[in-house]
Amino acid sequence: MEAYIQEALFVLFQLCFIIQLYYLVGNHTKLYGYTPSQALPDVSIPVSVIISARNEAKNLAANLPYILQQTYPDYEVVVVNDCSYDGSDVVLEDIQREFAHLKIVTITEHDRYKTGKKFALTLGIKAAKNEHLLFTDADCKPATLHWITRMAARFEGQTQLVLGYSPYLRGRSFLNAFVRFETVKTAINYLSAALRGDPYMGIGRNLAYTKTLFFGSKGFASHMHILSGDDDLFVNQNASAENTVIEIHPDAFTYTEAKTTLGSWFKQKKRHMGVGKEYKNRHRQMLSIDAVSGFLFYVLFALCLVFKFEPLLAGGVLAFRMILQFIIYSRIFKKLDVGDILWVLPFFDAIYYLYLNVFGLIGTFIKTTRWK
Repeated sequence: MEAYIQEALFVLFQLCFIIQLYYLVGNHTKLYGYTPSQALPDVSIPVSVIISARNEAKNLAANLPYILQQTYPDYEVVVVNDCSYDGSDVVLEDIQREFAHLKIVTITEHDRYKTGKKFALTLGIKAAKNEHLLFTDADCKPATLHWITRMAARFEGQTQLVLGYSPYLRGRSFLNAFVRFETVKTAINYLSAALRGDPYMGIGRNLAYTKTLFFGSKGFASHMHILSGDDDLFVNQNASAENTVIEIHPDAFTYTEAKTTLGSWFKQKKRHMGVGKEYKNRHRQMLSIDAVSGFLFYVLFALCLVFKFEPLLAGGVLAFRMILQFIIYSRIFKKLDVGDILWVLPFFDAIYYLYLNVFGLIGTFIKTTRWK
């Protein structure tokens, strides 16, 4: 390879390193330095927990009773049974006999009208009697009986949006480890952005906002035609530095099982593909620059080794970035209950940036017509 081409590639490699350094130090250290309140707060504002469920009989039977047993003084649980045909109605009716604060909203299949999760959630929000809404999924289980307490306590002052965290349960497979790694990297990005005063997304497995915010912004109307985005698109359009906070105390986590096969994981990810292009311009640019610079960083490092152009210097740059990642992420991973996968950081980080770019391209061309 010509010397001037090698030099240009090395300069680009250094530029990618600087950009990645900015994200790591400028953004992720916000979460590194953040410590949630440890004392259990005294709060009693009325809360409505809303769950949209389609063919979730097994998960409802396993998780819903735990949600209904939360140690919170004033709350209801609204479950929207969205066109289920797996006996979910029987499960819900049985549970309702034991827990009077369970409210059931039923949607039936219509040949002419196709419903989706956003429609189901909208009906659930309309049926909720309280101003403060807390969302999760049927396959999620709160870490403790203080989940509602922790999330509700964050509604102070001007707060209208609370971004929670929902990790996947630990498994033994390679896929499980990577899914958990991808999930924590996503969380680091959106939680750090919120702490920096520029929130751009949240996850529906653990998210809270007010009914006033929902109806004041016309709910999901602007993106009802998009299958996914009931969580991140809503947050992207309505979150601000003034109205958004995070809650990452371990009491407030909601856990769920990760997909166990590549096919089921890809199907899950396909529902989320393409949503990012609907984000605000600055957020699309922020995420794109991170994804592309991270990918090119590893590609250009490999080229430096292959063509033996400043391999020691390139190796030193890589080592510096990795050491810095270990320092910052060791504390964050522990906070977010994924400390066991810190040791695979160098390997998974490279795969993660490949994944972001490949799935980003796929998301541009693939459309999904069913949410479940």
